[in-house]
Amino acid sequence: MEPREPLEPPHCHWRAVLCCDVAADLSGLDLTLKETDALSGLERETLLALFRASYRQANPGFLEKSLETLRWAALAHQEGRPVGFGLGETRVMDLPRLPAQVVSLAGLCCVRDELRRRGLFGRLEQMVLTAQEVPAAPRRLFCGRMAHPAALRTIARFPTVLPKVGKRLTSWQREVGRTVAEAYRVHGFDPETFVCIGPGEPIGYPDIEFDVEPDEWELFEPVDRERGDALLAIAWAPDAPPGW
Repeated sequence: MEPREPLEPPHCHWRAVLCCDVAADLSGLDLTLKETDALSGLERETLLALFRASYRQANPGFLEKSLETLRWAALAHQEGRPVGFGLGETRVMDLPRLPAQVVSLAGLCCVRDELRRRGLFGRLEQMVLTAQEVPAAPRRLFCGRMAHPAALRTIARFPTVLPKVGKRLTSWQREVGRTVAEAYRVHGFDPETFVCIGPGEPIGYPDIEFDVEPDEWELFEPVDRERGDALLAIAWAPDAPPGW
């Protein structure tokens, strides 16, 4: 199944935004898209195996809740062998002071070591975030829960990203953050720090190797990974609504 093109006005550039990190050559990979509630038991076990290959102490409960919360799953196979998956969904949501907004909720994405940094991560996320038709809109809110500063870089390239070091969140921004956190069905949420508070056990620890600058850890200081916390990040594209 191929993802549908979102219905956006010609002047918008959602495809460019979503695909900017996608490598040109992913030949040899078989990519499929399915609704999460249509995944077979074997496919769910496959996703769990990939999760465990990408995260130390991977928590199966977190994956199951993600599958219950987000509508789409994209799977990648290479010569019949599963090598990656991504979860996500784009919805029309009523946000505080902003009715009927197009909101993209990126979810868990795991790629085997040998295929990292080749654009597969971006391609899988692009598939799930453009899987369904959405109304024409002047802007879109991109969202994700981050387990590591390296993951935050994906969305931090947008000038409108929040939270941001040295920038105090306004009451409106905190309200929007809380609404997005509720869409992810998080256990708890701190609107002052945008920390999604965990249920008391780790989600897992991403098994990645990136050079991270000390200042990149600053936003993650209140994140308690042992408790299962993650950092919520949101960004408007191509610009923020007036007054934001």
